Formats: sequence, C-alpha cells, structure tokens
Amino acid sequence: MGILPTPIGTSAELDPESPGVQTNSGHPAPERRPRRRIAYPWLVFALTFALLLSDYMSRQVLSAVFPFLKADWALSDSQLASLTSIVALMVGLLTFPLSLLADRWGRVRSLTLMAVIWSIATLFCAVAANYEQLLIARFLVGVGEAAYGSVGIAVILSVFVPRVHSALSGAFMAGGSFGSVIGVALGGVIAVHLSWRWSFAAMAVLGLILVALFRTLVTEGRLAAHKVGQDTPIELSPRPDSSPPIRVPISTLFTSPAVWCAYLGGGLQMFTAAVLLAWTPSFFNREYGLAPDKAGMVASIFVLLIGTGMVVCGMITDRVSRTNPSAKWTSAIAFCLVSLVSLGIGFQLAPGSAQLTLIGIGAFFAAGSSGPTAAMVARLTHESVRASALGTLTVANNVLGLATGPFVVGILADRLGLLAALQLTPLVYALAIVALIFGKRWYASGVERLHRRSAAASDHHVPTR
Repeated sequence: MGILPTPIGTSAELDPESPGVQTNSGHPAPERRPRRRIAYPWLVFALTFALLLSDYMSRQVLSAVFPFLKADWALSDSQLASLTSIVALMVGLLTFPLSLLADRWGRVRSLTLMAVIWSIATLFCAVAANYEQLLIARFLVGVGEAAYGSVGIAVILSVFVPRVHSALSGAFMAGGSFGSVIGVALGGVIAVHLSWRWSFAAMAVLGLILVALFRTLVTEGRLAAHKVGQDTPIELSPRPDSSPPIRVPISTLFTSPAVWCAYLGGGLQMFTAAVLLAWTPSFFNREYGLAPDKAGMVASIFVLLIGTGMVVCGMITDRVSRTNPSAKWTSAIAFCLVSLVSLGIGFQLAPGSAQLTLIGIGAFFAAGSSGPTAAMVARLTHESVRASALGTLTVANNVLGLATGPFVVGILADRLGLLAALQLTPLVYALAIVALIFGKRWYASGVERLHRRSAAASDHHVPTR
C-alpha cells in the first residue's frame, strides 16, 4: 500500500521512516507513529466549552429578569417557575433520543443545529409580547439545549487520551455552574441599564457568534484526523472507504452492571449539588438575614466553588488513576464521602464562620464525582454510541439530581422548614456511594464485556478484498 494522505487540518507528519516510505537503500523503514498537533484538541475543547457557557447563560439569564417580568406582566410565582421548569423538562425528555440521533447524523452538525436553535429561541424571548409567547420560546430553548452536554463531551473525549478524561469531563460539566453565574450576573446588569429584553438579546447574539466560530473551525474530518482510540494512543490509519463504520447495538448502553452503577452514582451525587445551586440564596436570606441581592452574591461564591471543585476533582482523579483506571471509582466515592460529612455537620451548626467553612468544603466536593462518572461511562461504552451513553448519564443527572433535588427540598421545606430540609439532603450521598462501590466491583468485567462486543462488531464489519 502507498502512503495514506495526511488529513487536512492536522499536523500529523509522516516521518521518512513511516510505513511505505523507501529509505535511500530502497528498503522500507520500520513504522513510526505520526505526530499530532496538541493545539487542535484544545481548540475543540475551548469552543465546545464556550458554547456550553452560552447554553447555561441563555438558560439562567431568566432568573436575573424575574423581577422585571413580574412587574411588567404581573406574573405569578408559579408562572415564573414554569418558564424555568419547561427548559429542564425538555432536557430530561429529549436528551437521550437527540444524543442517539447525533451519534448517527453527525455530532458536529448536531451541536451546530442545537446552538442555533437555543440562540434563536433566546432571541424570540427578547421579542415576546406576553407570557404565552415567552413560554413557547423557553420551550424551544430547552429543545435546543437538551443534548448539548452529552454530545459536546463525546466530541471532546474523542480527541483526548483516556488518562485525562476525568479532568476534561469535570471541567466541561463545571461550565454549567460558570455559565449560570455569568448569565445571572451579566443579565442583571444589562436589564438594569437597558431592559430585560436586551438581556435575552445579548445572550442570543453571543451564542450565534460562538456557533459560527465553532462551525468554521470544527469539522467531522478534523475530528476524525485527531481521533484517539479507546485503548491505543492514536488510531494510525483510517478505515477504508469500502468498510462501513463499526457500530454496536444501543442495548449495550444498559447491559453492563458497572455502567448502570455509573449512571445511578452520577445522578445521585448531583442531588445535593442541585439543592445547593437552587436553595443557597434562600438559605442565606433566611438564616443569615441577608437582603436578596446580597444573599445572591454570597450564594454565587458557593456556586463557583461547586464548579471549581468539578474541575479540580477531575484533575485529581486523572492523576491517581493514571496507572489504575479503577481508581476513578475510589476517587468518586471519596468525593461523595467528603461532601456527606462536611455538609451533614455544616448544616447542623449555628450560623457563623465554622458553618460557612464546612458548607464551602462540602460545596467544593459536591459534584466532584461528575468528571469520574462521565469518564467511567465513556470507558464502559463503545465509541459509536458514546454520545448516547453520555446522554443517558445526563438524563440520570437531571432526573435523579438536577430536577428532583430542588423539588424534594421545596416540599420538605414547606413541612419542616428550609434548614431541616437541607440537613437531610446530604444523606443521598450514601446511596451514591453504595452504587459506586458496586460499580467498582463490576468494573473489570464491564470493560472485558465491552472488548468482546467491540471485537465481534469489528469482525462483522471486516471488508472483503
């Protein structure tokens, strides 16, 4: 065979000693791996992460304009809440089917379409004439955002080696916290100085600019050229055109007990993190007597701690699991345990510096298992269905954590008071820890099962010559 052409958009260089290259003596030289440009995968991460920030900025800017909508349209609190919940509802319902579609249709095209939909829908929010129109626009925001997180992280993980997957997953998922803070803060400033309509419009314009950059610089061809295999550092040669892509059945997303444990552990560990995101402003307002604006500012510090912890915990996990991949499970268990103890004790203390310190520690590790669980799901599922697998994890995160946590605490707070409800929520970490312990026990057999299925699928797709 001759030399395979270097794909456009990469800097993979074939050395004079590459396969098919003749030396001066006329004999073929031994094989040597091509070099990969490190910058391009990081460009993919940066642009995908920037769009995730836009995703959550468009979603959470609504919170900043609640007072203005209430005053202009005389909306009730339940109507305001419905404008928020409709987005979460669409994310929960559509993440899996849209992730599955993205695996088949093309992830770059899917991400581009998603970002265009939520950006234009956010622009519709800016021109809505009444509550009904705004509700429809928010419905479309949820449709656009539904599968972005799962498909986006699948794109990122495809161009990085597995040893950094936990850190990248944690950093990417932390973008939700950072985007929420930016959206609320920036949206509030714009609403005060211009109007609430300009708050939505600014988020929409930013999203459209970012999606244009993403579509220009990120392509399926370039991603394929920089693709990193599951078990090997680099896939050196593309599959011949005559060979169909290797795919495994969707059922493989659920046949491994270990991946079920990763789904459950990931979703349950988001329960308390979601409670902190939703209820810390009210906690500081009621327990510390802070005015709503000051309570929100203090709460934003803890939101940033949650996001920062997701990044740092992912980096810690990658370091401790460098030679032992199963250590990712141990790290996830440890992070849950630290939050369980810190928050469990912290919410029992009287208001003061000791309580704030413990709550801060608990917040830092509250979602620290997000990166490890995403990396474990990626490791236990075939690349051809990875976006669907991460979509399933996203559904678990939303159903078991992001949607359920704040709602359950609201019900408990009506009956027991907010502080008593917050004192109970860390106990959910115990359930997450149990799921993760069993996942670690079944991890090796799950990886072995994946290898067998991948080998069988590869044999089935071997082209005839």
